[in-house]
Amino acid sequence: MVHISRRAFRVLALTLGAFLSVAPLTGAAAQSPRYVFLFIGDGMSYPQFQAAADYLGAIREAGEPDDKILKGSEYLSFMKFPVAGSAATYDSTSFCPDSASTATSISTGHKTYSGVINMDEGLTREYESIAETLHKRKGWKIGIITSVNLNHATPAAFYAHQPSRNNYYEIGLEMLDSGFEYFAGGALLKPEGPKGDLANIYELAPGKGYRVIRTQNEAEKAAAADGKLILVDEHPADSDSMAYENDRPGENWALADYVRKGIEVLDNDKGFFMMVEGGKIDWACHANDAASSIHDTLALADAVDEALKFAAAHPDETLILVTGDHETGGLTIGFAGTDYDTFMTNLANQKISYARYDSDYVAAYKKNGTSFDDVLKDVEKLFGLKTRGEKDDPLVLSDWELNRLRAAYDKTMSGNKVSGQEEYLLYGSYEPLSVTITHLLNNKSGINFASYAHTGLPVAVFAKGAGQEEFKGFYDNTAIYDKIAGLTGVK
Repeated sequence: MVHISRRAFRVLALTLGAFLSVAPLTGAAAQSPRYVFLFIGDGMSYPQFQAAADYLGAIREAGEPDDKILKGSEYLSFMKFPVAGSAATYDSTSFCPDSASTATSISTGHKTYSGVINMDEGLTREYESIAETLHKRKGWKIGIITSVNLNHATPAAFYAHQPSRNNYYEIGLEMLDSGFEYFAGGALLKPEGPKGDLANIYELAPGKGYRVIRTQNEAEKAAAADGKLILVDEHPADSDSMAYENDRPGENWALADYVRKGIEVLDNDKGFFMMVEGGKIDWACHANDAASSIHDTLALADAVDEALKFAAAHPDETLILVTGDHETGGLTIGFAGTDYDTFMTNLANQKISYARYDSDYVAAYKKNGTSFDDVLKDVEKLFGLKTRGEKDDPLVLSDWELNRLRAAYDKTMSGNKVSGQEEYLLYGSYEPLSVTITHLLNNKSGINFASYAHTGLPVAVFAKGAGQEEFKGFYDNTAIYDKIAGLTGVK
């Protein structure tokens, strides 16, 4: 392996950045939007939204069994936007960056180290985000929405300035100080500080002019007249985030519902900026859970559709952008074991996310000493994988696959932590049983992952509306900020 010093990497990255920089268009050719929506699929690059589109296409064609002609993907709404570009994602640390640094690049136009939010590499200079600038200089209302925690890295990059993304309490305080009109999503992490001994951020919120809403009933009634709002999802899931889309009961609010409400409370004549993060796309890909990643990508597309409804009434004043911060998992559509074939409909057999399987089933297996045979019954019910069936049934486990699953079961039931390179490659930092089940289902579907971490793939940038032409081409992710700032007149 060739190692490169941080200084050498910085020089190389700056050189590449200079090459990729594209000056934004100015003058009469570019329309100035009054309403800007920025959707960020965390961990979402080309493989994630293409897998979701292919899945929809496969499900559609499954209803037409006599037609042997592949009709292809069923494109998500944002994939049909009139302008599509690409953005490089490297940061000052690595070609495989994290969410803190990439969100900083998008929100401020500056590179920084992984793990740092809106500060320079020396951790002495703070960068102002596009949301802060539009709020201060143009009087626009601001909305920040996420399916993960409100003080997680991506949303934090639009209002906070911290040397570490893990400074959750300090980030929460900055959220209150931002004065932004609308926050919605998962609960705050460590609202009483890392030791639980500081003033609760939720209790501090009213003093900063915020009303905290914790139920859907209250959220439905919320209006602009209520002042500044913090909407916390009523049904917390793993790490107090919103539930994965494939775990969400239909009556519970989805990401799209929070966007719909955000539009309602932010709409005004001056203008507004809304950042919406599909954060659990990333979490699912870290865990190599293809089905959950697909469903959360579809949930993001549903949220984009809410912005499209608004844009239909304001076609010359609205700009909608859809992008990712980085790619997660090294997702591939194609697997060595299936050659050129994919069987995307197999993923429809997965009824719940890996996270809910961990909490609702695996925890009980450990507590009750559940037998492998009984576990297999749940695996068939929840994931479709089975030990017997018709000869050509693609979901029947081979002896080799069954042995892999048994070894993972033994590892999980032992309670021992994953150790060593061989076990890490098999399980990452996840429950061996759960991640092996999703690996097997992924592979039987013609899907594979190369990593449990982030990769260096570029991300797509889809644009529709006022100033859309600015976003053509291949450029650095810092240019997303430059283009928005140029179009809104705050460069």
